[in-house]
Amino acid sequence: MEKIFERLQKVRTMAPLIHHITNYVTVSACADVTKCFGASPVMADAVEEVQEMTNIANALVLNIGTLNSNIIESMKVAGKQANKKQIPVVLDICGVGATTFRNDKAKELLASIKITVLKGNASEIATIAGLETQTKGVDAGAVETNITDLAKNLATKLNVVVVITGVEDIVSDGKDTYVIKNGCSTMGDIVGTGCMSSSIVGTFCAIEKDYALACVSALVCFEICAELANKESCGLGDFKVKLFDKVLSLNETIINEKKNFMLV
Repeated sequence: MEKIFERLQKVRTMAPLIHHITNYVTVSACADVTKCFGASPVMADAVEEVQEMTNIANALVLNIGTLNSNIIESMKVAGKQANKKQIPVVLDICGVGATTFRNDKAKELLASIKITVLKGNASEIATIAGLETQTKGVDAGAVETNITDLAKNLATKLNVVVVITGVEDIVSDGKDTYVIKNGCSTMGDIVGTGCMSSSIVGTFCAIEKDYALACVSALVCFEICAELANKESCGLGDFKVKLFDKVLSLNETIINEKKNFMLV
């Protein structure tokens, strides 16, 4: 597990192509943070080209934040091509729990594509697990269950890596479960940090076949940068700029000093 910096260096050296079909609200931030980490982002969602684009990619990131039927069809085409090529597929179930349409389409994607990493906040993941909950738009609602058990059980059931983001992040592949305590509350005050974390998860999965460890490495790196940016920023706009700057300057010494996660 002490290979977080090695994975970051591998991203920077290999510069994997990360194909996104993602949230229109945060697409620019996702592209920026992917580039800052050293990967190459592409945002193509036209059904006419997603198969070709996925065919040259190293990972596929799907985010249903700005959802419509056309996007779902593009996601299915891209996802099936990713499965054929055997590259990782990250599905961010942004807003699941808020509407029946969104719930149904997320389940449709899970049924039609082999998902590698399923990512969401606690209420989004709980909805997929069949628990009664209510998402507040795209923000987490209350969940009355053990979040660690929720991640582990759903990972086993669906044969995916489950990532639950929050004050503490949970990553589980059903066998190994990690709790990540890096990050800061300011991340929840700006739009896009959740979507950006999905992009980074996809980036690390492109270069690391142990997908649970890839997710842990991605989140630790991103959230250390958020901690550092928060200490130096004078407001939310400044925080976002400094967040990108901290990604660019992240090194082995900083990671080793700041990493805060455990296997549970």
